[in-house]
Amino acid sequence: MSIARIYTGGCQCGAVRYRAEGTLGDPHLCHCRMCQKAAGNYFMPLANARRSNFSVTRGEPGWFQSSDFARRGFCAACSTPLFYDMPGADFINIVLGSLDDPYDVRPLSQSGVESRVPWFSHLPDLRSSETDAGKKTRTARHIAILESNRQHPDYDTDHWPPED
Repeated sequence: MSIARIYTGGCQCGAVRYRAEGTLGDPHLCHCRMCQKAAGNYFMPLANARRSNFSVTRGEPGWFQSSDFARRGFCAACSTPLFYDMPGADFINIVLGSLDDPYDVRPLSQSGVESRVPWFSHLPDLRSSETDAGKKTRTARHIAILESNRQHPDYDTDHWPPED
């Protein structure tokens, strides 16, 4: 007997949370221009969840009808992209970066490659640094950001924002 996997996720501010049970299918990076605009990024990472195993557990997403065939779900409070939905399909696509554990679902393919930025394959060659390299190197700016962070944690909470 196998145990179904449970995925949870939501927006940056915590106003919208969701849950998907089972396997997330077709994990991929979409480079199409529409996904670039919707993500405000060079690509959008997506995977689909069976609609019958998916639920919004807190709040209500906002929706933008991006074409006659699809709509984009997002948090109306903080603008986090959450879903790519084709009403009538038996699945909904989840934006993988909105998962509580985004490392858990590895993209297996790419689509919309006609719009992929030409230097995308050179990203590993770029100079890189960590956001917070350690307590010894924290600047006043890093400390101020940490102390004022309003981002929802990567797990379900009973209440959000936390009560004072």
